[in-house]
Amino acid sequence: MKHIIAIGGGGFFHKASDLSLERYVLEQTQVQTPKVCFLPQASNESQDYVVKFFDAFTQLRAIPSWVSLFGRVENTWKEKLLSQNVIYVGGGNTKSMLALWKAWGVDQVLSEAYDKGIVLAGVSAGAICWFEQGITDSVWPLGVVEGLGFLKGSACPHFDSEPERPNAYRQFVATGQAKPGIALDDFTAAHFIEGILHKKVGVTETRKIQDIG
Repeated sequence: MKHIIAIGGGGFFHKASDLSLERYVLEQTQVQTPKVCFLPQASNESQDYVVKFFDAFTQLRAIPSWVSLFGRVENTWKEKLLSQNVIYVGGGNTKSMLALWKAWGVDQVLSEAYDKGIVLAGVSAGAICWFEQGITDSVWPLGVVEGLGFLKGSACPHFDSEPERPNAYRQFVATGQAKPGIALDDFTAAHFIEGILHKKVGVTETRKIQDIG
């Protein structure tokens, strides 16, 4: 089956995270020790971000790795991505990330990974990239960016934590600048199976995953 898990904000990089959503992502693989690869291009491959990714997924008894597209790029990156159980995309500048991916052909490899049944996941930029469109602060004021189109419609992350987003998203949809879609709060994930919304899950105040629809 094809899985995409889009997380609205927070995640392992956030101090308040207890890795509940990351654990949920790994559970979808049904593999005891899943392999998970990080794509941190949206953050300009922040080394602090990469280190926290490794720390988080090592704690969860996964096998973490990452792919770099800066500097000397390993010629095995495609095979590496296609050998994973999970590909996890970090937050940052969505527009720049997608442009870089297109130049390298990452978009095509991710499409192949999706068809292969590798779980695709990510937070913020790593959430909206899977949709036809996303609401982004890659440009300011907030704008609409064209995504990979694996999922229909649009998505807006950080819906509850950034006060300018709700009105902007509603206006974009009302004026036809953005297709109707889904709003994602921080520490909330939308889980799609075969392109259809399966459920939304969120982390409660007691730090447990709860099905919210």
